[in-house]
Parts: sequence; C-alpha cells; structure tokens
Amino acid sequence: MEDHEEMEPEPQQKEEVSVITPHQQQQQQQQQPTDPASPTVATTPEPVPMAGGDTTSPKTADTEPEYEDGRDFGIGELVWGKLRGFSWWPGRIVSWWMTGRSRAAEGTRWVMWFGDGKFSVVSKKLAHIITSESQSGSVLFTVFQNCFLECAYQYDDDGYQSYCTICCGGREVLMCGNNNCCRCFCVECVDLLVGPGAAQIAIKEDPWCCYMCEKGQKGVFGLLERHTDWPCRLQHFFANNHDQDFEQPKLYPPVMAEKRQPIRVLSLFDGIATGLLVLKELGIQVERYVASEVCEDSITVGIVRHQGRIMYVGDVRNVTRKHLHEWGPFDLVIGGSPCNDLSIVNPARKGLYEGTGRLFFEFYRLLHEARPKEGDNRPFFWLFENVVAMGVSDKRDISRFLECNPVMIDAKEVTAAHRARYFWGNLPGMNRPLTAMFTDRLDLQDCLEHGRTAKFGKVRTITTRSNSIKQGKDQHFPVFMNEKEDILWCTEMERVFGFPVHYTDVSNMSRLARQRLLGRSWSVPVIRHLFAPLKEYFACV
Repeated sequence: MEDHEEMEPEPQQKEEVSVITPHQQQQQQQQQPTDPASPTVATTPEPVPMAGGDTTSPKTADTEPEYEDGRDFGIGELVWGKLRGFSWWPGRIVSWWMTGRSRAAEGTRWVMWFGDGKFSVVSKKLAHIITSESQSGSVLFTVFQNCFLECAYQYDDDGYQSYCTICCGGREVLMCGNNNCCRCFCVECVDLLVGPGAAQIAIKEDPWCCYMCEKGQKGVFGLLERHTDWPCRLQHFFANNHDQDFEQPKLYPPVMAEKRQPIRVLSLFDGIATGLLVLKELGIQVERYVASEVCEDSITVGIVRHQGRIMYVGDVRNVTRKHLHEWGPFDLVIGGSPCNDLSIVNPARKGLYEGTGRLFFEFYRLLHEARPKEGDNRPFFWLFENVVAMGVSDKRDISRFLECNPVMIDAKEVTAAHRARYFWGNLPGMNRPLTAMFTDRLDLQDCLEHGRTAKFGKVRTITTRSNSIKQGKDQHFPVFMNEKEDILWCTEMERVFGFPVHYTDVSNMSRLARQRLLGRSWSVPVIRHLFAPLKEYFACV
C-alpha cells in the first residue's frame, strides 16, 4: 500500500524569442558566435570545457570584468525579466560561463529563469525585484517554494540530492564527504554566497564537509548561516506549504471506555499488512480487516503472519459499492497508491491521470463510498500516503480531491533510514511532533546482527531497487564484516523498517523479493505514531 493561482505562462519557451534590438543583434554577432535568439538556446547546453578540464571557473583568457556598463544588474541579483510575447518572470543574473555560451553583448544580461533553469539574453526588459511589494514577493516565493517542494527530497542512484540544497538547480554540484549526509551544493551558489573561489577551495578538500555538517565558524559561511534548529524549520516548511485552504476536518470526541468497539478496517493497496501489524502492536482490537492487494508475495506474507485474519478481496478496481455494504461498515480506511508514475525521480512518469497514478482515484472512490451517511455520527477515520518527491500540481490535485493538505513525516526521526512521505487524513494529532520511543532503533548499528559493524549512522531510503542499499558518492555497502564490506541482510532491513525479524521470511522467498516487499512498505514506527490516537476511540486488549 504503501509506496507506491494560476501563474503566468511558463518560461520553457522564453529563450526562443529575443528582445535585443537589431543594432544590438548586429553588435552581438560581431562579438560572439552564438545568437541568443536562436532556437538552440531553448535547451540548456553543456558548459564549455575550461582549460585543464576545469569547468568551475571562467577561462583565464576571459577574466576581465563582466557587465561593467553602469546599468546595475550585477551577477547574482534577482530580477524580473521580460521577453517578447511573455509576461514578466523572475530570474537571476548569471555569468556567461555558467551558461556555456559566449559573453552577452554590452547592455545585455544573461538571465537564468526560475522554474526551468534555462538561460536567455535580455536587454532592456529588466527590473529589480522590490521585496517590499507584497505581490512581487508572493509570486517569487511561490516559484521558489514549488521548486523546493519538488526537489528537496529527490535523490539520484548514488543517494545524493539530485539538485543543489540552496537553489534546487545547478549544472555542477559539490557532494558532501560526510557519509551520513546526502546534500549537494552547486558551484554557482557556493561562489556567490560563500565567496568567490570558495567552490575551488571545496573541490580541493578531500573529504569536503558541506555547510550543514561543518562544525566550525559557528555555522556562518559568507552569506550562508546555518540555523541551530534547521531540522524543525524544514519540517515546518513542509508542514505549512498549504497553498489551498480547506475546512477543518470533523473532530470526533473520544469515546467512553465502556462504549468502545473493535475497529473495522478497509486497507487498499495493503502491501504486507503494515496497518494490521501496527493496530495489533497498539493493542487495538480488530473486528475485521479487509484488504485489497494483487501482489502474491505480499498476500502470502499477510496470510502467514496474521494467521488468515485478513480478508483479501483482490484488485481495488473490482471493488464496488455493493461489496462495501456487504463487508462494512468501516471505521478506518487506509491506503497508499503506487508512486511510480507520481515520483519525479522517474523520468518516464505519467502523472496522476495516467498509468498507475490513476489508482489514486480508486482510493478516492472507495473512501467516498465508505464514509458514514448523513446523520451517522460514529467516528470515522482515513489515511492516504504517497511520496514527497511528486510534482506540485499532482500534490495540489490530490489535496483538492481529499479536501485537506498533507503532513510530511520522515522516518529518519524514529528509524535508522531516511523515508520522507506525505500523509493525508483526518487522524487526530497528525501534525504533532514525531517522537521516538525507547524501543525504536535510531542507529543502523542497532539493527545489525552480532559481529557486523555499521559504516553509517542512517541509510538512505530503501526502495525496491537493489542498488538503493549502497551509500554515498562512492557507492559503499553499509556494513563491514570479516574485513569486507557487505550488504544489509533481510533481517536487518526488517529491523530498519520496524518489522519483527523474519516477518517477510515466507515461502522460500529470495532476498531481492523480500527487499521489494519492504521497499514498498510503510515504516512501522511512523504508522504507530499516526494510529496511536485511535486507542481513544476503539476497544483495546
């Protein structure tokens, strides 16, 4: 189950149109071989190779001052720019060498547009961003926010962030040498904010600790200042990125202890029955647990580990209103549709309305059918989960259908692995802080068998792919045993997720098959955190 304002026209095509005057075009053609109005500028080119293979600084033969025409608009300044046929759009003045092209003509500027990261030469249509104007600040913040929400938790196969921690872009990035860190900083941001030449200094350091890990200088590096409470600020940012306003969900008062009844659950995209496992661990009595699942391995795990207490009903698309009336009523509906076509990590994703993305609407359909009818005031709860690294438009549409904004919870706070997920629902206290219990294994070493040593404190997100076990830019295995690196054993992965040891060890299943099941599952401590308030509503053992 488990994994699985309308703005101005987008700037993707801006570079196809130039606002440079004919005189400036003639002057520019004499100074540079590339015409910025050419359609070839519409795609960001590779940087021009520098002398000695160095692509982080301009050629030594072209080091004379840039943009020295008295027009202001220096490198790094935030501006509004306009091209013919398009509305004003925010961007940043950049150096010619960052674009991989030739110098801009006198009186013009290279601009990197926010949103798509492409470059254009702009002449007269430039204006400073006035931060005191609420409208300008609001639009610019929205552009930044959407970009950050999409990219902050997007990771490459090597486990590092796909984009710069600061600007969510960058043509060339510096990767932190701290094995427990996965952050990247682009050369442009480092030189601009820390100081000219700071990127070259960082490149020469081996290993280089990023500005979030470096303990010296009291967290101040040029214009960069690391807040001591940055984890809380990041959590708050994701928890308050609500660009849509919805009515507060109906609040149900706790039920008197003598009137509490066992819970009846409808679990869609059930996976390996994490929901039932957590309810049992919390001591909540389960009267009926109806699960929709199509993976045979997942069903086998559920049957064996829960002694046939799960009623499997097949494909979610075949479940009808009549079925729900026969099996219900339900007190809790949970699910997490497949994320393959929603995650922006997948370059071939089809989005919310195609491929497996459409399965979200099956959850929405059955949730609507399972809700209590008007006049029925019994407590009714639901929960929907999916990845954080989804497009802003898909997240907005899911929120619009479910009529609530999500909360972001990262399992790294209660387990030994990173696993950031969005949760929509009406469970009481979903926004409360995630607090580890004394039984939670917060360090990888606590999850390992005897005689094995963890090389990392926490591992990156474990997915269905076998190489997700490897860590860091050098793709190290996370465990050291008998003087050799080793992978995580299945029992160790189960501990990382919070499952009982050997939970997925059924029917002679292979190691890779068991990892696939775990890679699609929920983190047990996170679901325990979300389900805990249900003890105030339903009978407990």
